[in-house]
Amino acid sequence: MLIGSIEAGGTKFVCAVGNEDYQIKDRVVFPTTTPAETLAKVIDYFKQFDLSALGIASFGPIEIRKNSSKYGYITNTPKPHWKNTNFVGPLQQALNVPMTWTTDVNGSAYGEYIMASLANEHTDSLVYYTIGTGVGAGTVIAGQLLGSLGHPEMGHVFVKRHPDDLNFSGICPFHSDCLEGLVSGPTFEARTGRPGKDVSLNDPVWDIMANYVAQAALQTTLTIRPDKIVFGGGVISEPFLIKIRTAFEQLLNGYLELPPLDQYLVMPAIVNNGSATIGNLALALKSLNA
Repeated sequence: MLIGSIEAGGTKFVCAVGNEDYQIKDRVVFPTTTPAETLAKVIDYFKQFDLSALGIASFGPIEIRKNSSKYGYITNTPKPHWKNTNFVGPLQQALNVPMTWTTDVNGSAYGEYIMASLANEHTDSLVYYTIGTGVGAGTVIAGQLLGSLGHPEMGHVFVKRHPDDLNFSGICPFHSDCLEGLVSGPTFEARTGRPGKDVSLNDPVWDIMANYVAQAALQTTLTIRPDKIVFGGGVISEPFLIKIRTAFEQLLNGYLELPPLDQYLVMPAIVNNGSATIGNLALALKSLNA
């Protein structure tokens, strides 16, 4: 049995084919251009294989309610040309296989959940934050993705402003200083005039951003109480995560008993193939077996 996966990002698409054991048999990457050009490449790629199902994890916002006329659409995205794009419809017409449809970060969350299960970890729930060009989070509880009216938008929660960051207005076009507006990758250039890769870890901006991420992780801990919180995306590194753990510990102030923070606030288990690819395969298989 062959299952397809699409990690649809604002910069690139990762298409892959794997089996029911989550072994990747083939994989291709191409840039995200216009919807017509990009989806045509997707269709051409998957037509090479005899697929049983396809799992799709896309940048968003997306419409996930199956009773909506816009189900399968990318909706109010700032990505040029992609607003109100029917994503699933053209693929369904061309490939005619069962498809699952969720956010990119939900796909990553589910992939991490599956890998934890395969490693016999006691992980009944987890939250996956991606911090990169944008910020988002997906939550899995007992094998189910959180969200029914729509997918969670945990990158757009509001956090308490750091006292050394009061003059920065934030860059989110909708909310200015929500979490995404304060810690996404482009905020480095907005604050310092340099891309994040050129900003030394000794620069105070990292401590400011660690405080914001730690606030979000604390809110998640206090509301959801997951077994662990995973951090991925281009802004995240082990040194930055150490700063986040330090800030988190200070904010928590001993209120709850948690696992050691190096086991609770962690990097992704999946690096090379991407968490969302595994998550897509698992979600597609789950839909076939339902």
